[in-house]
Amino acid sequence: MLQDADGVAAAGIGAGWRMDRLPVGRFHRRMLAIIGAGMFLDGFEIYLSGGVLGALVKDGWSDIRLNAAFVSATMAGMVLGAWLSGVLGDRFGRRFSYQINLALFGAASLAAALAPTMEILIGLRFVMGVGLGAEIVVGYATFAEFVPPATRGRWLALLSVLTNCSLAVASFLGLWLIPVVGWRPMFAIAGIGALIVWFLRKSMPESPRWLESQGRFAEADALLRRIEAETGAATVARSLPASRPAQELAAHGSVMDLFSPALLRRTLLGITINVTVGFVVYGFVVWLPTLLLKQGHGISASLGFTAVMSIGAPVGALCGMMLADRVGRRLSLGGFSLLAAVFGAVYPFAHSAALLMACGFAIVTCIYAIIALGFAVYVPELFPTAYRLRGAGLCGTSGRVASAGVQFAVVALFASAGLAGVVSLLVGILLVQAFVMFAFGVETARRPLEALSTADVRAGSE
Repeated sequence: MLQDADGVAAAGIGAGWRMDRLPVGRFHRRMLAIIGAGMFLDGFEIYLSGGVLGALVKDGWSDIRLNAAFVSATMAGMVLGAWLSGVLGDRFGRRFSYQINLALFGAASLAAALAPTMEILIGLRFVMGVGLGAEIVVGYATFAEFVPPATRGRWLALLSVLTNCSLAVASFLGLWLIPVVGWRPMFAIAGIGALIVWFLRKSMPESPRWLESQGRFAEADALLRRIEAETGAATVARSLPASRPAQELAAHGSVMDLFSPALLRRTLLGITINVTVGFVVYGFVVWLPTLLLKQGHGISASLGFTAVMSIGAPVGALCGMMLADRVGRRLSLGGFSLLAAVFGAVYPFAHSAALLMACGFAIVTCIYAIIALGFAVYVPELFPTAYRLRGAGLCGTSGRVASAGVQFAVVALFASAGLAGVVSLLVGILLVQAFVMFAFGVETARRPLEALSTADVRAGSE
């Protein structure tokens, strides 16, 4: 039986071993472009809400209560989307789930550009949220299955860089577009872009690792041979095992296996990261324009401050990309959580415009380093292939539930304690994450996904 460099048996047709031995090149860059384009539009669709909600308040279309309902509808849709994508992606394939969610949020975005009332816009935002929640779960987990372990952290973090550039693009485009022609073109741009990417992504290949986990050995081998030919790697000649019987595949495992002793620690780590990301992004970053407006800044000033701070998103993701394989996931995640907590504690006391932007930029940088390292890189690595999307989907669902709830906490805390109350909540959750990572984190850097799979997971060992 063949073994990879980490001593892991390359069972079946050795899809994981064969993918990990490929030289990084054009094929991986093509996969990055195909997946990254959809992820960028997903992020753009999420982050446009900051400028749009500020404009809706100024125009009298909405108020802080309706804004909270808008964001919570987004989160409710993303809860459903994250869960469904995990179930559908592990059952019917990564590519199948990917195409459905992109078409869903693209069509709903075009409809939102024509919404006649705030209530209808909130309803459409729920539909968008279903597609948005699915896109994030499927994108990172799928790309992880194509990239070799030595550089997997760097490539996944690079995908996060592309995704999180959308925050700066959405912020600056909103700064230029919203005061001139209003908020509706923001949704139209996202919808048209999503439908274009949906068409281009029809050529996206299925994951060979997933095909092998489903017993579809002939399909996996044929796809691997095409990929090996494209990358210039020698094809591994192996006799194909017999396909697995349908009844075996039907009992491939349940989501409850994620809470088995073998995977419980990893599941709780993934939930912690997703809940923390949900709190800091949807309890701070998305609310920035509205919070600045409530502090007395005008719409142009608040959008300008937010645009400058948003540059921290790609900068933070780049920091994550540089550290993911060098320092490792565990120490980097704990360190950036502590830094974000420190800058968060200082933020309410930043009274000058320069200090406000500098401190806000530092917070956003740390937050998006956490997203790149944790959300994009770490969580997909924690689960075996047969459970990867369900594991990522469960963690994502937990994060979306927390994101929906934090909207009302932000409203209540801002009313009772102002900006300091909102930031105190975020500092607390960041400190909890730092403790969890330092005390209980599992290091995954530079190890094959099959080596990270737990051998005693029922029907899920690789």
